[in-house]
Amino acid sequence: MNSMGNRKILFSTACLGMLIFGIAMISLGSVLPAITKKFSMDTLTAGSLASLLPFGILAGSVIFGPLVDRYGYKLLLVFNSAFVGAGLLGIAYSMDIFFIQLSIFFIGFGGGMLNGGTNALVADISSEGKGASLSLLGVFFGVGALGMPVILGVLSSSFTYEAITAGIGYFVLLTIILFSLIKFPAPKQAQGFPIKQSLKIIKDPLLLLFGLILFFESGLEGVVNNWTTSFLINKFEATSEEALYALSLFVLGLTLTRLVLGGLLKKFKDSTILYICILFALLGSIITLAAASYTLAVVGLILLGIGFAAGFPVILGFVGEIYSHLSGTAFSIVLVIALLGNMIINYGMGIIAQQYGIEKISVLLIVLLILMGITLSITINFMNKKNKN
Repeated sequence: MNSMGNRKILFSTACLGMLIFGIAMISLGSVLPAITKKFSMDTLTAGSLASLLPFGILAGSVIFGPLVDRYGYKLLLVFNSAFVGAGLLGIAYSMDIFFIQLSIFFIGFGGGMLNGGTNALVADISSEGKGASLSLLGVFFGVGALGMPVILGVLSSSFTYEAITAGIGYFVLLTIILFSLIKFPAPKQAQGFPIKQSLKIIKDPLLLLFGLILFFESGLEGVVNNWTTSFLINKFEATSEEALYALSLFVLGLTLTRLVLGGLLKKFKDSTILYICILFALLGSIITLAAASYTLAVVGLILLGIGFAAGFPVILGFVGEIYSHLSGTAFSIVLVIALLGNMIINYGMGIIAQQYGIEKISVLLIVLLILMGITLSITINFMNKKNKN
């Protein structure tokens, strides 16, 4: 098999892994109401379940990088697809709340490892245009994230949520066979993990700046994903269905834009595209802030989806290019910083909503986008100076 053909197979494999991560990320939100009803949970218990998913993703993101650099991609994809599949089956069949909690952690942990591993794999096999390839990879996250609630919505009239979730879990487990048959690149540090080099890049200011940009990007995405429905219901008296429809349009906008970016990032500078996307997101935030109707707010959300599309592909492309010798570890560092941003900023949004009202969501988005733009400018200048030396 020629190298180009092998790269296409590896890219397709990574896309399948990313689709599984999309399923993992949205799985809990899709079935939590049914689980809450089945086990007669109060709000506090349901909230504690919800917190297990990001905790699992964070744990997976911390360790995937060193494991990939030391042992390669095959074991990561095989074992973590097993974690996600087993977690979905656990949600479907468990009759005990402890096993539900364990299943949700498994989904988060496996999903976090798959997210990091598939991004690192695509960066490794893309000799040029890493941002473009990572943008196309991100499309499959959207397919998985949109597909899970759509499947539940379409089939829920004929099947229980347990049967549907189990079916998706079995599909995920079947991918293990495919991952087992694929030939992946050899581990970069097969002779042993270079601890000194890893400690050195942890302190690298450029890598930390990349992480800070993703800190804001992840926080922005988290705020829109978690608070938009409540915002629309409170401000415009939208129904739950209308609010979820608006959120779906945000995700669709992000997903389709990443598809378009796959071509644009091959023609224009990555940083230019990212600046333009930040401007789109700012425009979307301003429209959402000033909106006097549900329809106008939805337009703002679509623009936010377009604006958020470039952040992760562009920054991870830079990381994969500059730290190619330890790409897995470098990806781990910036993704952990990103997840911390998601958690911290969402917690902050909760305080803002309680003290000043959920309508302030747009103000927070504008502030975060300005901070992200300033950080990006500092990072680009730092990169240019580093390249001259």
